[in-house]
Amino acid sequence: MNKSLTLILAVLFMILTFTAPDMAKAEELGKEEALAIATDAYIYGYSLITTEVTRVQMSNVDKVEELQAPMGQFVNVKRDPPADYRGVSAPNADTLYSLAWVDLGEEPQVFSHPDMGKRFYLFPMYSLWMPVITSEGSRTAGEGAATYLLTGPGWEGEVLQGMKQIESPTRYVVILGRTYADGTEADYEKVNALQAQYKIVPLSAYGKPYTYTAPPVNPNPGFSMTDKPQTVILDMGTKGYFDMMTDLMCKTAPPAKEDAPILAEMAKIGIEPCKPFDMSALDPVVQEALKDLPQTALKKIEAGHASLGTMVNGWQITKGLGEYGTNYMKRAVVAAFGWPANLEKDAVYPYVQADSTGATLTGANKYTLPFPKGQTPPVNGFWSITMYEIDNGWWFVPNALNKFTVSPRNDLKYNDDGSLTLYFQNESPGADKEANWLPAPKGDFIAMLRMYWPKENAPSILDGTWTPPSVEKVN
Repeated sequence: MNKSLTLILAVLFMILTFTAPDMAKAEELGKEEALAIATDAYIYGYSLITTEVTRVQMSNVDKVEELQAPMGQFVNVKRDPPADYRGVSAPNADTLYSLAWVDLGEEPQVFSHPDMGKRFYLFPMYSLWMPVITSEGSRTAGEGAATYLLTGPGWEGEVLQGMKQIESPTRYVVILGRTYADGTEADYEKVNALQAQYKIVPLSAYGKPYTYTAPPVNPNPGFSMTDKPQTVILDMGTKGYFDMMTDLMCKTAPPAKEDAPILAEMAKIGIEPCKPFDMSALDPVVQEALKDLPQTALKKIEAGHASLGTMVNGWQITKGLGEYGTNYMKRAVVAAFGWPANLEKDAVYPYVQADSTGATLTGANKYTLPFPKGQTPPVNGFWSITMYEIDNGWWFVPNALNKFTVSPRNDLKYNDDGSLTLYFQNESPGADKEANWLPAPKGDFIAMLRMYWPKENAPSILDGTWTPPSVEKVN
């Protein structure tokens, strides 16, 4: 054997030595095991893909318009949604939103807001994986003006005096601000004046004259800019989904240290950061099984929806959101049905669909929600209850009073013994009771209790020492 042939054979042996194990490992896996790994991988990445799709759909624009704004710009909602709003399910009628996507790839960004006074506000910030990075607001930061330095993965530099550094594990961050408004035109204008002072500037431009320039719009982002994220994700198919996921995991959104075990499992079928997913390396039977993975994985995520909370007195109470660790299923369920979610210390949203007998709530009946003396929702911020009719989502109920919530801002009328009775029904309970009335539709409905900054000491919804009372049907 001549030297040239020997060298060629040696090189071939080295190539096979370093590549064959992974290929063999993928081929040796049985259909069920490979499908199980792929399903776990799909669920693991669902929050990342959902957030990225949402980011592109909301920020790949050249100007602020409705709920879209270029990177680094706030879109401020100026008024509560109208009665016929059909945008985002379960709309809010307590706080005005201010949302901004921030790119930390080139350099850190500086976010600032003015003195908020006694007004409740909340600025949770989320990574691409969807956990809350930090939750700045009335509970954590107090009333005064504040300046935050948002830094991306691996940044090392000087934090200027007067700034608080927020370290993001991903290149992109979303700030989802909420500022309390009492629903009057005068108060809307006050909140709008605050919103106008929510600012984001690059660190290099901080304290200097700065003119914002929107980044160029990508004419072909790779998916629909208008379809719902769930639809976009399903349309990606298995390979498209994992290709986006492994690309994001390369530099944009590196996996957390605690993800090492699932990363090792995913590598068995070729799902690894920075590498396109090669389905051809798998057994043909496995490849066939993975074709329907997006649909089957989403059904599994949907099945996990009910497990998010506990049922108490007919109320579904969900806590422990915003921090997920390695509970990838919980994170995926929230991404699919409640993106992105607050920390429980900032807000808890119990909702009720049935009365004390277990019967579905309907406007054909009349109901009361009785709070004994001293047992209204215990909060440091504020509470309210919103009425929703059910029609392919949860939507405000049009009514003559244009009233979608009931809360202490309605000057509630207490009973002589100090207790409080709220009324859920289609027709007015009488002029003397309308302050306590939450107008219901004629059909089925859901009532959602929003508790902002719930108290942590008993009685508290956080430890179960306080729970909402049952909704009682009036005979």
